[in-house]
Amino acid sequence: MTGLMTGVSLCAQESTGGAEGTGVEKLHLMPLPRSVQMGQGELALGSSFKAAIVGDHDARLNVAFDRFLTRLDRQCGGISRAQHDAAQDAKPVLTLKVAGPGGAIQGVDEDESYKLTVTASEAELSAATDVGAMHGMETLLQLADMRGEGCRLPALTLDDAPRFRWRGLHLDVSRHFETMEVIERTLDAMAVAKLNVFHWHLSDDQGFRAESKKFPKFTEVASDGLFYTQDQMREIVAYARARGIRVVPEFDIPGHTSSWLVAYPELGAEEIKSMPIGFGIPQAELDPSNEKTFKFLDEFIGEMAGIFPDAYFHIGGDETKGKGWLENPRIAEFMKKKGFDTPEKLQAYFNQRLLPILKKHGKTMMGWDEILTPELPKDIMVQSWRGDASLAAGAQQGYVGILSAPYYLDAQKTSEMMFLADPIPSDTKLTAEQQKLIWGGEICMWGEQIHPETVDSRVWPRSLAIAERFWSPQADRDVADMYRRLRIASLQLEDVGLTHISGPRKLRRNLAGSMHPEALEVMASVVEPATFHDRYQAQHTDRLTSLDRMIDAVVPDPPARQEIARQVDALLKGDRAAAMELRRRFESWQEAAPRIQARSAESARLSDVADRARQLGEFGRMGLEALAFIQVRTAAPAGWVDAQKAAIEEAKKPSGMLRFVFLPEMQKLVQGAATCDAGGCGVAAAAAH
Repeated sequence: MTGLMTGVSLCAQESTGGAEGTGVEKLHLMPLPRSVQMGQGELALGSSFKAAIVGDHDARLNVAFDRFLTRLDRQCGGISRAQHDAAQDAKPVLTLKVAGPGGAIQGVDEDESYKLTVTASEAELSAATDVGAMHGMETLLQLADMRGEGCRLPALTLDDAPRFRWRGLHLDVSRHFETMEVIERTLDAMAVAKLNVFHWHLSDDQGFRAESKKFPKFTEVASDGLFYTQDQMREIVAYARARGIRVVPEFDIPGHTSSWLVAYPELGAEEIKSMPIGFGIPQAELDPSNEKTFKFLDEFIGEMAGIFPDAYFHIGGDETKGKGWLENPRIAEFMKKKGFDTPEKLQAYFNQRLLPILKKHGKTMMGWDEILTPELPKDIMVQSWRGDASLAAGAQQGYVGILSAPYYLDAQKTSEMMFLADPIPSDTKLTAEQQKLIWGGEICMWGEQIHPETVDSRVWPRSLAIAERFWSPQADRDVADMYRRLRIASLQLEDVGLTHISGPRKLRRNLAGSMHPEALEVMASVVEPATFHDRYQAQHTDRLTSLDRMIDAVVPDPPARQEIARQVDALLKGDRAAAMELRRRFESWQEAAPRIQARSAESARLSDVADRARQLGEFGRMGLEALAFIQVRTAAPAGWVDAQKAAIEEAKKPSGMLRFVFLPEMQKLVQGAATCDAGGCGVAAAAAH
């Protein structure tokens, strides 16, 4: 290593700003590694580049290494040619040292750690397993910086390992089917984010998406012809393994089973003639009083176990109301004989019967909160959609669990909100031993209001922030720096095939009927989608709803939220450049508003955004008037201030299934204009006094 090493913990330094001058603050790694020591100098990746793998490993690492070199070549240029032209006996510039391939079937105890050392002359990535090496290669790609004639890596020593062993992404493909292409690019993005579990929600009321050769009616009558063949499912399992990702299937039982009962009505508590078009919780439950139900499940789970090798099998188990059980005389009599006075007790019996079937096929039961009952042993896993209190209660009873409640993407929360939500909060009352039972968390993307053209922009890039929460130390809580790195990492996701940026732009062009939909672009930059529940109330979405409105063409938590906040803060501190930036922004709002209103009068798909467009123009006027008061350091009249505050309150109400992302900043701007005097406005005025 050239020169002295500067020892820092990257997470601690990024959080406190204490790394200034060390070089750490210039890195844009995501997720943040456990620790970094910055060195002096850098390694040039030029015409003499050569890379090699040393140590025992699987063929999958060779393929991953080739993908890494291809992406590095795209990023830096010249890498593929240099690797091709390098002499056989040339010393590698980059060496991957792997101790072993890891488990034949990747498990929860897989060693995912890696270490990276870069000097001015060489780089070495060492890992215990193939999976750790893959994580290290993702970090290397983020470190590569294109400057001058080629890429450079900063001199450093990096030691990294995940905080949590279970870092998942749940994708519901039942409500709206997602293509193989979507699944594969999702897995590619998960690898970038260092997520390691793909939770594949394959059945629910609205569709059964997995081919069963033993029970073909599932896909013949309960899939609308949209399903994955067994070969395709095996292909996804292999594709995921090649990227260090496990696949856990979910088949939701005993409730949410309309698709099961349309195909095989003899399994049900009631007759289901067709799959529901609407969403919600239809009355559809398997019959726990019928021995044929468990024989059927034994055969089905055995068949699926041959496709999905992971140790965990998700049975759903959520939202089983049991009304069909209570209304069925035969099942009601069965409950009476067994002493089950509530549907919850009958469901516990169902799970008790299911448990040995899963164990017979080498599977561990996993399910949502509702499976957590004293009747089941401690070797099941609970996924909490109810919250960290429910998760903690399970841990106190000795159950392993993961958290999902704060990470529901369809709630349209900001990256900040989900980034700060921790599976083990800093003020937890759990003992150290109980905390060990919380294995991590899963991001959840439900499928009611997404389809292949919009799924990427709903999942990414916000999932990067949650992935960092699962991977990085608990002390990593610097929101501003998280957003700085998120915007860079978001662009990197495009390089692995995601359409989270290009997809919404394509839909906006379609909505505008133009290759240059500038007005819609202006609006899209400062609005975000309404939540799942708000949209459902406004539009009553079902599986036949066309998802092609403006709400589908905008993204949650757009960059303008942070940009406008920074600009307003800088303005109120007297920054003239911020004033110019805001002026241009407000003028663009005024210009775009009438154009969008005109287009909304012509297009039914844009008709619901006319009022939001009008408000956007009003906010442009409001902003310019506030800037005028601030520029001349004259306090805005009380009547003007009250009128603007009323307009801001009005804009908080639901409209067009869109939400403005700048309302707190407009409130701050108006308040700043109200406090102007000769000493300045807002913060500047307060400082002058």
